[in-house]
Amino acid sequence: MPSAWAETVLVAVAANFTKPMTEIAEAFEKSTDHEAKLSFGSSGKFVAQIENGAPFEVFMAADQENAVKLQTAGLGLADSRFTYALGKLVLWSATPGYVDEQGEILKTGHFKHLALADPKLAPYGAAAVEVLKNLGLQEKLQPLLVQGENISQTHQFVSTGNAELGFVALSQVIENGKIASGSGWIVPDDHYAPIRQDAILLSKGAENPAAPALLQFLKGPEAHAIILKYGYNLPSQP
Repeated sequence: MPSAWAETVLVAVAANFTKPMTEIAEAFEKSTDHEAKLSFGSSGKFVAQIENGAPFEVFMAADQENAVKLQTAGLGLADSRFTYALGKLVLWSATPGYVDEQGEILKTGHFKHLALADPKLAPYGAAAVEVLKNLGLQEKLQPLLVQGENISQTHQFVSTGNAELGFVALSQVIENGKIASGSGWIVPDDHYAPIRQDAILLSKGAENPAAPALLQFLKGPEAHAIILKYGYNLPSQP
């Protein structure tokens, strides 16, 4: 039975963090009796919704920039913002043995479609573009790119075979510490700028005790264990 002081917090969560956050929310509820109601989508879209008055109380972005944007606009509390996870990018195909472990298929493969999230809206899409630039392949592969609105839709393109391969979040395809199905190349960290995923307490959540409680829980060992399980890194503590 939830106790009398238990509250519900409305949370906008970057699509890449769907699996870990679903688990974290369950653990949070068990631990505190508060409930976290989660909405998943692209960070850029959430910012637009929050700017237009959406009732979210906590924002968990796929990057730092979008959280800072809300902080600068006075829609988030400056001293509440912190990096909760460092994202990892993977080139993945639903077909076993299709993507080699060095990602050479990008240079040599005869594929028709390479999926990535919209780089204007989704930080994982921006990271994917950066990887292609670093490999000197952006121009060559540009005609083959298909864009998902967010990383969930991008994963869907690849998992259904509409795109033979694509850049997705490692958390979407990892199970028990390894890629669970298909084949993939975990892109080395030095191929793209760190994907620092920031959370911030939004002004609408300032009076709701469940909102800061959730952010506090995200910094604790139980949440950290779930974050690591899904292939993210944790930021080094200040």
